[in-house]
Amino acid sequence: MSPFEPAYIKTYRKGKLKQKIKTAYAILSECRLCPRRCGVNRLEGETGVCRTGENAVVSSYDPHFGEEDPLVGRHGSGTVFFTNCNLLCIFCQNYDISHRGAGREVLPEELAEIFLSLQSMGCHNINFVTPTHVVPQILSALEIAVEGGLHLPLVYNSGGYDLCETLKILDGIIDIYMPDFKFWDPKAAKSLCNASDYPKVARKALKEMHRQVGDLVINEEGLAERGLLTRHLVLPEGLAGTRDIMRFLAKEISRNSYVNVMAQYRPCGQAHKTPPLDRALSNDEYYDAVRAAREEGITRLDQRKRVFLF
Repeated sequence: MSPFEPAYIKTYRKGKLKQKIKTAYAILSECRLCPRRCGVNRLEGETGVCRTGENAVVSSYDPHFGEEDPLVGRHGSGTVFFTNCNLLCIFCQNYDISHRGAGREVLPEELAEIFLSLQSMGCHNINFVTPTHVVPQILSALEIAVEGGLHLPLVYNSGGYDLCETLKILDGIIDIYMPDFKFWDPKAAKSLCNASDYPKVARKALKEMHRQVGDLVINEEGLAERGLLTRHLVLPEGLAGTRDIMRFLAKEISRNSYVNVMAQYRPCGQAHKTPPLDRALSNDEYYDAVRAAREEGITRLDQRKRVFLF
């Protein structure tokens, strides 16, 4: 088997990365980067829903060991937590980062240094957490990092609220897509993140992601190299629509889909104001969700030990 080479290195070698950077930055002048389509000129410091201007804002970066096993390995996933968000769920477990803007602005050169420092720490991948609103900035930093020797797989860890037009710019860049599929019901999406179109957008986005990278490929060392890994956070009283989402993944994406059905829901942010989100998930609710996933044809489930928080 030939050694793995990340997609972006091939794209860089072919001279296509510069054009992708140019295309992505052009979108910022009247921002239509995500489904919010705010139309603000971020290059001139205007901000929309994501409250981010020309430069990315980073909250933290480090080797992370709480991700899925195929990402963590022995030395961790190199996570870069981008500040702010285009979705803004009221129950976000990173509320200080996504809603309150904790972090500092970084130039592309600094962002590239972050990627390379995570690689030097031995991380198995570079994991972009909440990257949807900073795609141009990531691409610009990536060009610098490639020239500095970056060679790790890239993980696009998003809320699933991604435009296909933007994802197509990332074709040939991202190795592992790791989106959430949060809600099936438009009413729930409207109530919890003011995005009634979320289910429709997420379905299209996951299809495009899978078109680009296919099912998750795990090498002989147990590490993910390429493919789609979908996360689904189970919510109290079935609010997330787990069964419908699993049916969609099995029938319209792939029966070989790798899925993490997540048990760690707890009330964060403004969730205490919105029953039934004002309580933690019960054991029964979680195991019912796993049962639904298997009944709908999803058998490739992440096997990390579940931790229930009460």
